[in-house]
Parts: sequence; structure tokens; C-alpha cells
Amino acid sequence: MKRVGKIKRSTGETDIEMELIIDGSGNLEGKTGIPFLDHMLELWAHHSRCDIKMKVKGDLAVDGHHTAEDVGICLGQCFKSALGDKLGINRYGYSVVPMDEALIMVALDFSGRPYLSYEVSFAASKVGNFDVELVEEFLRAFCNNSGTTMHVKMLAGKNTHHIIEATFKSFARAVREAAAVVGNYIPSSKGLLE
Repeated sequence: MKRVGKIKRSTGETDIEMELIIDGSGNLEGKTGIPFLDHMLELWAHHSRCDIKMKVKGDLAVDGHHTAEDVGICLGQCFKSALGDKLGINRYGYSVVPMDEALIMVALDFSGRPYLSYEVSFAASKVGNFDVELVEEFLRAFCNNSGTTMHVKMLAGKNTHHIIEATFKSFARAVREAAAVVGNYIPSSKGLLE
């Protein structure tokens, strides 16, 4: 049985439909309207082995902030729904990914307690038209809506594109490890993960 989460979310800023299949093939269908974010989500899907189908309309005439944040919200809510009671999952995931001179560590816990520690710095404020501060907004939205504790730490890096790409790949690989089914018990001594 595949673990699937779906959401339709409409606000005055965005209109998003999303479906997430955790045990997928690593495919992304759909666009956010922000080409660099689409590229990062494509990498994330591939390395997490999750499938994402999405339809996104955002107020991109204003800027990309609302769209990036709301896509993170929807991905987080889909993940929370797809994980259900978290029976048998590994719960914890950890990955260190190099991308040329960049080296990024992500450690996460599907604990039910949202928290983001983000220790990443950039020399540039944009990659193309993409505001790099939106990476943190996207990740925080994911954590807050999936109930995930996540630590992102830049161990090395100079090139802004490489740093962001390594971040999304490391995030993806940590998610794949944490979501893996390894038993038939709730991975908490409390017997519950909320």
C-alpha cells in the first residue's frame, strides 16, 4: 500500500493542488512558476524517491515569496497525512551531500514537533530571479506543517547555486531515510508520535 497525501489549498495569494506519494519513483509533475524552485523540487523528488503532482498558481507578479512558502506548507501537510500514525518508520534521517565545493548536512526527525535550525549563508542574494532567502522559508513551512524537527548546516560552500542544490539533495536523502519502513512499531518509547 502506497503512502499518499493530498491537499487543495486556496488563499488570496496562491491556489495549490498537490499529491505526494512517499513510496514513488522520484517523479515531479507540474510547475510552481518559479523555474529555480522547480529545478530544486525535481532534484528533491528524485533523491527522496517521492512522487509529487502539483498545480500551482501564485501571485508571482508580487514576488516568489508566497508561492515558495505555500508550496512548502502543502508539501509538509501532504507528508504529515501520508505518514499517518508513523507505524514502522525509521523516524530519523541524516545526510551529508557534497556539490562541488559545497557540503551540506541535514538531520531530521519526524517527531511531530516542528523546529528548523538553518545555518546556511550565501554570498549572493539571488540565483537568477530566485531570492535565496526563500529556501529557509520553504523549509520552515515544511517543518511547521509536517511536524518535523530539522537541522540544516553548511559545512563548506561558496557558490550559491551549489549550496542550495546540496541543501535540497541532503534534505531529500534524509527524508528518504526517515520515512523508510523498518518495522511494525511506533518509533517512540511513548508509543505515539504526534
